[in-house]
Order: sequence, then C-alpha cells, then structure tokens
Amino acid sequence: MTLPADIDALVRLFVVANVVLLVVLVLIYIERKVLAHIQQRLGPMRTGFHGILQTPADAIKLLIKEDLTPQSADRWVFQLAPFLVFVPIFMMFVTIPFTGELVVRNLDLGIFYLVAFSSLHVVGLLMAGWGSDNKYALLGGVRAAAQLISFELPLAFAILGVVVWSGSLNLKEIVELQTGIPFLLLQPLGVLIFLVASLAELSRTPFDIPTAESEVIGGPLVEYSGMRWSIFMLAEYASLFATAAIAAAIYLGGWEWPFAPRAGELDGWAARLAGVTWFVIKTLGLIILVFWLRGTLPRLRIDQLMGFAWKMLIPFSFINLIITAAAVVYGGVILLAGWLATGGFAYAVYIRSRR
Repeated sequence: MTLPADIDALVRLFVVANVVLLVVLVLIYIERKVLAHIQQRLGPMRTGFHGILQTPADAIKLLIKEDLTPQSADRWVFQLAPFLVFVPIFMMFVTIPFTGELVVRNLDLGIFYLVAFSSLHVVGLLMAGWGSDNKYALLGGVRAAAQLISFELPLAFAILGVVVWSGSLNLKEIVELQTGIPFLLLQPLGVLIFLVASLAELSRTPFDIPTAESEVIGGPLVEYSGMRWSIFMLAEYASLFATAAIAAAIYLGGWEWPFAPRAGELDGWAARLAGVTWFVIKTLGLIILVFWLRGTLPRLRIDQLMGFAWKMLIPFSFINLIITAAAVVYGGVILLAGWLATGGFAYAVYIRSRR
C-alpha cells in the first residue's frame, strides 16, 4: 500500500522527530563518557548500567523542574526564543538523506535549503538575550550573532566548492557522485574550513564564546530553566548531529561503502540497513572528533575568534573556491594545488597559534 505524498512526508517527519530525540539522549551520554575518559574519569556510573539511564533521568528532571520567567523580562520574546532556535535546526532534517530512499524530501536545492535554515537560529539566540533583560544574556546574544554571521561566510564558501565540483545542489546526487572517490580527497581545504566553521556555528569549544561561563555566565541561556533550557540543549545536540550528517554526506560519501559492496548493489531492506549503518558510522566518527576537541582545546578570546574568521578562514575559503573552479575547467591536476593550500592553511594556523 502506497501512502499519498503528503501523508508519507508527515510520517517520515514524525519518525525523524522521534529519532532526533533519541539521538540527542545518546549523544549527551557519549559526550559525558568521552570527556570523562579523556580526563581519566569514569563519567556517569550510578544510574543504570554504566550510567546509561543518567541522561533520561536528567531529561525527566528538567521537564518537571519549575519554569521561571524573570519579572522584568519581555515575556513573549523570552518564551518564544527557544522554539525559534530549535525549529530551524529541526527543519534541516527534512532534506538530509540517510540513504537514497530514507529522506523526508529530496530537494533539488537541498544545499541551499540547509544553508538558509542553519543561519536562522541566531534570531532565537538574539531574542533570548534581549528578552531576558540581563546584561550578560544580551552580551552573549550579541556575541552569538557576531560569531554566526562571521563564520557563516566561510562555511557557505566551503560548501560552494562542493557544489562547483559536483555541479549540483541536490544532496542525493552529490553523494552518488562519490561512489569512487569521496570529496574528502578532492576538497581537503574545504573539509578543514567546513569543520572549523561548523564548530563556531555550533558554539562548541574552542569557539564557545557566547556561553562562556567564566565571562558571560552562560550567555543568552543564563535566565532559562526547566523545559525551556532543555529545548536549547536539544537544539544544540540536534544541530551537532545535523552538521555531522551534512559533512558525512558531502565529503565522506554518505551511505556509500568504500571498501565493501555498495548499498546500491544490495536489495530492499538490506540495502537500506547497510546504507544507514555506514552513514551513522561516519556521522558518529565526526561527532566524537568534536567531543575530543572539546576535551583538549582551550577557549579562544573574542578578538582571536573574529580575527581567525576574517583574516584566515574567509581568504582561504576563496582560495579553495578558485582552485576548485580551475580544476573543473582545466582538469583534476589543479587539485594538487588544493593539497598545497591545505598545507599552507595548517601552517598559518600553527604560526598564528604561537603568537
């Protein structure tokens, strides 16, 4: 029995919503364990086997905790801000293909759709900072806006390099073009720029300037509690999963297997299961890399952060775009210049870090 297109899309969206909630709980547990082992600790151990029920217990606690609103806050702005942060991030999952068939909507302008929605949640952070009527919250919201606007440019240019090389904005087509060679090998500089800019977009260490506890005591979230605070956390980890999934799709070949029979050569549910498994492995690997960086790198200063975006990432993102365009026109030999530019970028970051 085949469902109508609209109902089928709603069913898929419902399934994705529940999967995202489950994934967020799993990611919080994994982050606690990864950071604990990096710091030679055990992490959660008491609630459930090896603390596996600690995150659900924390979620229940947040749901029943009192939801406070400051007396002087702008009530409507304050209460709507968490939803304006979460909804754009959730909408990104509409067009992320877990396999060629497991996607809510396969859009021809999928990359454009993702870039557009990924930049909307800054409005919610600004609303949270302004509506809280707290100077630290407002400062954190302004920091978030400045950071996201600055790093959105190199992130978009890095993705544009993939678009130029593939000649498509459709995520499914981009993944299928990587059956032989993943774009990780063709866009090494673009991968580095994408990962660094994504860390800043997610406000993850070392770019967690908007919520720096030692400076702005939590930033735009400082006045939130209970369920509304949990929505911000849900949005943060959902955004992390979405960004890692996008990177896995456009740079690592998505559901394609590099050293085994491709998912497309299998039949039915076997193909879907194989594709989803490989896609999740790639995505989880990128997420663990983000957790590892959080446990090993110190936070940057705000001037270092902004200078890194405008003086380093944006110029090198233009260089990557020019090299990619030249390779498309004149041949793949030009891609060797991309590897040289990657080495130059790494050396420039090393020199800058020693100042």
